[in-house]
This record gives sequence, structure tokens and C-alpha cells, in this order.
Amino acid sequence: MKHAALSLSLAALLASAALSGAQADGTTLSVGMASADAGTLDPHRATTTPDKGLLHWMFNGLVRIKPGQASPEFIEPDIAESWTSSEDGLTWTFTMREDVACHGDYGNLDAEDVVFSLNRAMDADSSSFAKDYGAFSSVEATGPYEVTITLSEPVPSLLGLLVPYHGGNIVCQDAVEALGDTFQSEPIGTGPFMFAEYQPQQYVKLVANPEYFRGEPAIKEIFYRYIPSDSSRDLAFQSGEIDMIYGKQEQTWVERIAEVPGTKVAVMKPGEMSVIHLNMSMPPLDDVNVRRAIAHAIDRDTMVQFKGDQVTIAAISPVPEGYLGFTDDVPQYEYSIEKAKELLAEAGHPDGITIKAIHTTLPGMLTTMEAVQALLRAANINLEIETVEHATFHSQIRDDASQVVHYSAARFPVADVYLTQFFLSDSIVGTPTAVTNFSHCDVADDEILGARVEQDPDKQNALWAEAQRKIMDEVCAIPIYQNLQLWAWKDNLDLGVEVDGSLNLSPPVTEEAHFTE
Repeated sequence: MKHAALSLSLAALLASAALSGAQADGTTLSVGMASADAGTLDPHRATTTPDKGLLHWMFNGLVRIKPGQASPEFIEPDIAESWTSSEDGLTWTFTMREDVACHGDYGNLDAEDVVFSLNRAMDADSSSFAKDYGAFSSVEATGPYEVTITLSEPVPSLLGLLVPYHGGNIVCQDAVEALGDTFQSEPIGTGPFMFAEYQPQQYVKLVANPEYFRGEPAIKEIFYRYIPSDSSRDLAFQSGEIDMIYGKQEQTWVERIAEVPGTKVAVMKPGEMSVIHLNMSMPPLDDVNVRRAIAHAIDRDTMVQFKGDQVTIAAISPVPEGYLGFTDDVPQYEYSIEKAKELLAEAGHPDGITIKAIHTTLPGMLTTMEAVQALLRAANINLEIETVEHATFHSQIRDDASQVVHYSAARFPVADVYLTQFFLSDSIVGTPTAVTNFSHCDVADDEILGARVEQDPDKQNALWAEAQRKIMDEVCAIPIYQNLQLWAWKDNLDLGVEVDGSLNLSPPVTEEAHFTE
């Protein structure tokens, strides 16, 4: 061990002191999140929107996307000061800052911590994102503050795997090893805010990191409150009980909250794309005509209007619009109840079918699935929905327990990431290399893998386009729409940056955030 662990009594003392000071000078930020509870606070395990948003304020990566942006064109240094790559793109060397401190009493972050972090992110036993790092041959400390990554093959937008998002979050080795299983509920990072307290089904409390390398935050504590009820969150925001609110994912919410005096509303990129994944290994979904019938029975225009055309984008391809490699030149299924019924009859189901879905209780996602359920009913497709708490939902769908999976996700905006995680056969759930291929799709493996090593950008894009066409032809999944991220906060909260987007799906609360009065 390089450094001793911070004692629980000292942590409690620090949290108490921070609380008293923050209450006195008005530097407490209260956030209302649409979730009943935390899932896991281990950044290499966290997959849900509520968890990723919170962790964004606690962790750094070797690089980051400029706060307030979501596009890879805005990648800039974070823990790394600079980097170089070989001509063939297989060797990357990062020179680190030397003034990055781990939270608590875990000392300075060095190259060994980065090596440990990335190896942890690559290990399926400790990471939900191990598959993303399959091309990493080695990660080595080539100096006290220098890390060299060697790849077995080129990776499209390698830097995207090193931002503080999913496996790119850098952890402190001593803290992970000292805390063991406790790390998932008491995380230690290097970011502007430190974990202080967790009250199940109530809140997570963070406090300012006085040793943050970019400067001590002006906000001294954050209460990240779990308020699953949309109406309860809205009331708490309107009454001034909370300062920042995760919105109900509908345009009517934007229009209503914008009328609250002293409110700033943000419609942020990237959109989380809602997709209906159809398990092709389970009857009757093993018949392509049944899958095509379902596609014809879903009216995207109705779904977009249901949420609002200012806050959603209709989805056409299995890769979200705006990602590098996206194409709209794919098979499309016009809305036609008559066609849906014809296809069901051809498949031997003239009286219709019943299909089942395990689904989260998160209101924003559940209302989408209920709208799909209503549309399908007109085509004699009975969708039975079993609702479970959000963390349980993620667990069960990864156990391949659901015939139909509605998944809403944003990823680093390159086609390779989305295609690999959701449509490569190696990613099929229930297998040793599982990621999030809920449909058991395997029709585009050659194109997905070929694009990954293709050096010619035009040929690479052509392979990605062909993969999307094959996936849509087989109807492995049905893209519905992209839900843009809806947040609001009091206009006396100045985040210090203009907010156009956030890859982690939460506003950038950094050392620059402060209250103006």
C-alpha cells in the first residue's frame, strides 16, 4: 500500500465540517434525479443514467471532452498533459500531470494507478465495459508519470475509450484494494467532488475536493437526491427545495418548467436512443416475418409526437444519427397495420401473438414502452410488460431473461462502439463475452470487425453502412427515437460553461460552478 486509508471517523468529520460551512455560506447544490436509488457507484460497473451522471462529478480520465460539449471533436487533456501515437496507430504514449491527488488520504495519482485502472476496465470480472478494450494488448507504466498503450489492431477514435465515461474513468489503486466490495458504494476518485455519504433510497452526498488540480470548487457540497416521481421532483424544484432537476423526457415538461420564474432549461446532446431489441433466439421472434410485422406496427411519427419533436429525433438506423459512420440508407418499415397483420398470418399467426418484456419502472422509459404497447395492440400483437426496479431491470436483461428489451442508451459517438456492444455476436447476453446484444444478432459480424481494422475512412464508412443495412433487414432491433437530455436549474446557478451537451448525460458541475447570489 502506498498510503493508508482514510478512517471512517475522519471522513464523517470532514463531511460534517463541509456541511456546516456550506449551509452558512449558501454553497450547497441539491439535485433531483429520476431514480429510486443508486445502482452501483463503481465507475467500471455503473451502466445507468443516474449513476453515470453522479460519477461524472467524481472522476477524471486521461483525456476528457470539454465541459458542456459531447462531440469527440472537443477532446482535450485531463489527467494526461499530452500524448503521441505511432504512424500505424498501434502504440499510444501519454504523459501525465504530476499534481493529481486521489480523494482522502490515498496520495498522488501516478502511472501505476492508470495501468491498474485500464487493466481493471479490461477485465470482465471487474468491468461492465471490458469488451470495449478487446484490442488493448498491453498497458504499461513507461515512467513514473508516463503510460504506453499497445493495441493489437487500430481502434476507431481510441481517445474516446479514455475519457471519464464507462471504462475510461481512472481509479486509485490503493483505494480500490483497501475498500474491496465497499468501493462500489464509497467510491474514491480524483475529480472536483468527493464521496461523503450514501443514504439508500434518499441521497448521495458529495463534498468539494480541496486538492483538485484545477482548483477547489466554489460549491462545497452536493446532495444528489433520488426522487423517482416526476411530479414530486417538479414540486421540489418549484418550491426551491432542489436547485437542479432531471426532467421528464417530454416536450410538455420543457414548456411547463420554462415558465417557472428564475429557471434555465437545457435540452442536451447526445440523445439516448430508445431501441426495441427482439430476441431472435426465442419463438415467435425467431421468425423474421414476425419481427418485420412488429416493425410495421410501430409508427415513429406518432412516437416522436408523443414525446415532442423539439426533444426527440426519429431513429432510422441501429446507429444513432450524428455518430461517425451513421447512414440512413437502410431498410425502412413504413407504418402499416395491414402489412403487420399480413406478415403475422404468413408466419402462421393469423390471430396475433403475445410477447413479453421485463421493463424498468423509470417513468421516462416506461411511458415509451407503454406507447409501443398501445401501437402493437392494433396489429394483434399483445405486449405483456413486467416492471421491476431499474437496477433489477439491468440485471435481468443481462441474464437473457426478457423476450423483448427496451434499451435507451448513448455511447461514445462512433458507429463501432454502438454496433459492437449491441449487434456483434461476441456481445450476446448470457455468453462469457456478453455486453448488451439482447437480440442475439450475428448478421453483421464481418462488417463490424472489418471496419475496426480498416485504415481507409471511406472503406470503413462503407463497412459500417453495410452492417446497419444487414441489421435492419433482419430486424434484430427496432430503433424508435433519440431522447435528448432534459435538465433545468435555477438561473442563479452559473455552471461556468455554455451547455450544449454532456456524454455522461448530466450537466457539467465542475470547479467553475457557483451560485451568483
